[in-house]
Amino acid sequence: MENTSLDQNKSKKIKLDFKDSKYATGRRKKSIARVWVKKGSGNIHVNGIKMSEYFKRPVHQLIVTRPLEISEVASSYDVKCAVKGGGLSGQAGAIILGISKALIAHDENLKKSLKKDKLTTRDSRVVERKKYGHRKARRSFQFSKR
Repeated sequence: MENTSLDQNKSKKIKLDFKDSKYATGRRKKSIARVWVKKGSGNIHVNGIKMSEYFKRPVHQLIVTRPLEISEVASSYDVKCAVKGGGLSGQAGAIILGISKALIAHDENLKKSLKKDKLTTRDSRVVERKKYGHRKARRSFQFSKR
């Protein structure tokens, strides 16, 4: 009985052929995305699964497709991403940067439109570490005079 459920999960993952593609890496928070872009029909796969199945929330789906829509090439490129670490929003941000860099590597003319929307720079904001003697990164314990 367990074998059938494992077989169904394996059938979801698709082996994709990405020869003659451009590669780029994107990072955001703790997430690292390796992205391959090639001429195709507009399919986006994340970790071997369709993007709409991997990112259930529509907000994340919009974020991931943003570089393709801004450069107006959404239906002419296939994207394959391998992403690890962090949460879904960090992973979506990492994929954006990876797709943008790979598109620029594929076609230098897209750089101007992507740079205008700040999709080519890494968002370096990360969680601040917790400090000794504090409850959180900046929040102190409640002060009691008596």
